[in-house]
Amino acid sequence: MTQSTLPRKDLFDLPEGVLYLDGNSLGPLPKGAVERVSEVMRAEWGGELIKAWNSAGWMELPRVVGDRIGQLIGAPAGSVATGDTLSIKVYQALAAALKMRPGRKVILSDNGNFPSDLYMAEGLVGLLGQGYELRTPDPEAVAEAITEDVAVVMLTHVDYRSGRMHDMQAITRRAHAAGAVMIWDLAHSAGAVPVDLAGSNCEFAVGCSYKYLNGGPGAPAFIYARPDIVEEVQPALSGWLGHDAPFAMERHYRPAMSTERLRVGTPPILQLAVLQQALAAWDGVDMADLRAASLALTERFIAEVEVRCPQLELATPRDGAIRGSQVSFRFEHGYAAMQALIDRGVIGDFRAPDIMRFGFTPLYIDEGDVVAAAEIIEEVIGQELWRDAKYQTRSRVT
Repeated sequence: MTQSTLPRKDLFDLPEGVLYLDGNSLGPLPKGAVERVSEVMRAEWGGELIKAWNSAGWMELPRVVGDRIGQLIGAPAGSVATGDTLSIKVYQALAAALKMRPGRKVILSDNGNFPSDLYMAEGLVGLLGQGYELRTPDPEAVAEAITEDVAVVMLTHVDYRSGRMHDMQAITRRAHAAGAVMIWDLAHSAGAVPVDLAGSNCEFAVGCSYKYLNGGPGAPAFIYARPDIVEEVQPALSGWLGHDAPFAMERHYRPAMSTERLRVGTPPILQLAVLQQALAAWDGVDMADLRAASLALTERFIAEVEVRCPQLELATPRDGAIRGSQVSFRFEHGYAAMQALIDRGVIGDFRAPDIMRFGFTPLYIDEGDVVAAAEIIEEVIGQELWRDAKYQTRSRVT
């Protein structure tokens, strides 16, 4: 890593006096995003009207943005489609994977997976009936649970609470050895840790773009399908824009002969424009350099907080090899403590039942930020400032 490469704080609009350690939940506003959206609204939408679907390249934007994301996750050009939400993409991947393994009835995940992924799996199982089931062993027991009755293994690469990271290569090999389809959720991986989807040989991957990719609230999700299986993928949501020729207006669905078949509805052009601008911050960034910076920041943070705040229990793996780009601590009064921190300019978040969660994005976080945040955490915890009544009432979003 070179100092000229990371961090790149000048590319983000960060509020003065704020130490933003919540990019693992919502990335900050990239500079140029407001201007880009204004250009799309005024010059393209306002000036071109419906012509902009062709003249401004709106119809191709999901693929263009998908290819840029693909560069960060080790996916070849044309294999990543963008649009819709992550839950929709999870559903698409799961439904397609089950169709690829007729006769098998088991979806295997883990009990620490993000709830929405499990909810989508439960909903699909309920819809299908016929003996389909969802199994959720402990994360550490997943590999041993991949038996020959499993149709699909669906895991989140980096755990949203603890930051624990599954071994993508090893688990994918295990799934394939058992004849199962592999789906990875990269919500906490894309833009945070090096990912090699092509090298892993997994069939599908999904992810969101509003966390480490800084695409903004409601930014579109993405889905990857391994190029050699695309023609085998039967979309459960056969939307108009997944058709091979949408404007032929054919009576029956005919899927596109590429990952485009996993597009569903009209692309969110304004959100894609923000995401496209946000992805420019990655130009020239080597993911190996970013990973080295992330490990240095998280290790320094762990050391600082443990010395200063013995009341907090590390929930994140101490071994950097299995840790994503976040650090979590357990604390009985974690919600109130996090509100006190936010009140003092250190923004992290809380995940039930007792997790204080801090994300580290080397694009805009440096060692000085880590030390400054640890000093404020020491003040809040050591002086029990979290006991103030105003920090006790939980907001709808934690």
